[in-house]
Amino acid sequence: MNKHRIFKILAAPLALVSMLSMQSCTDGKSAANIVPKVSQPIPVRVVRLQKSGEAGVIKVTGQLTTNDESILGFKTGGVVSAVLVKEGDPVRKGQLLATLDLTEINALVAQAKFGYEKAKRDHDRATQLYKDSVATLEQLQNAETAFEVAKQQWEAARFNKNFSEIHAPSTGFVLRKFVSSGQVVSTGDPVLLTNAVSEGKWILKAGVSDKQWAAIKLRDKATVRIDALADQNLKAEVVRKSETADPSTGMFTVDLAVTNNGVKLATGMFGSATVESGGKVESWSVPFEAVLDANGKDGFVFVTHDDKTAHRKSIVIESFNNKTMRISAGLDSASALIVSGSAYLTDGSKIYITH
Repeated sequence: MNKHRIFKILAAPLALVSMLSMQSCTDGKSAANIVPKVSQPIPVRVVRLQKSGEAGVIKVTGQLTTNDESILGFKTGGVVSAVLVKEGDPVRKGQLLATLDLTEINALVAQAKFGYEKAKRDHDRATQLYKDSVATLEQLQNAETAFEVAKQQWEAARFNKNFSEIHAPSTGFVLRKFVSSGQVVSTGDPVLLTNAVSEGKWILKAGVSDKQWAAIKLRDKATVRIDALADQNLKAEVVRKSETADPSTGMFTVDLAVTNNGVKLATGMFGSATVESGGKVESWSVPFEAVLDANGKDGFVFVTHDDKTAHRKSIVIESFNNKTMRISAGLDSASALIVSGSAYLTDGSKIYITH
């Protein structure tokens, strides 16, 4: 037999044995066995959930402002002619800040003036005719009434014209500008937000959850740290609690009066506060690594109700340190939190618990 043919016959079984050997190695301890298949339950570790309370300490964040903010608007509606300031500008008491286009308003004032002048002539004529016994007392009284009505209408028109300009109520700063030149506004629409730093007291406006709101009491003491002044600890006191939640965020507001003791502060500075509350906030303490995609107060976790299926839950983060996070909302219906294996999970994944 040809030597080359004998070599091919012997080589085929050897190749088959080699492939089987490689297959055997792959089916052993390989990466394929580390990452679970989609159809297989995914191994996870869990911790049982139980609420606990943080007595006496509630951490909040917010922005500095003053207690004498003023929302300024026009007495009448119309087209905005000019807004003469921008956000952050200092203003003096009485300074002109914004005006309406006076074309229509001046026309109304002129119309009221003409009505007043005609009513005055009619009244003077009726008075003379009554003296000459030509006009009756009723005619004189009707002329007097028409004259008074026209006079009041003219005064109202002039009053509205005066309030077609916005002047600074006090020395301070422009915090926010709501409109620009050319916009149409209605009576009382917000145009500018100002405050009076030289006269007002500093306030840290902090957003809190409903549970924190319930635990915080008026006159609770607090320590405030301003991000831009990291070495400063300022004393504060809770002076107001909002009665309704912000519809856009669902958060309540707590105002803390800050004692600055000569420290230079500015409206809009961010700060954090530790409130020494007599109340107790019930929440969950969970391992740091169990929370995924944490972003500010928001994040999500995987939980299980039956130890067989994973469910994704959005949560609200109350506070955190390097090891644990306190969760104030999102875990009410869960019995166990998944702390390991979450990277392979989706909502509804099958799981089994390892120990």
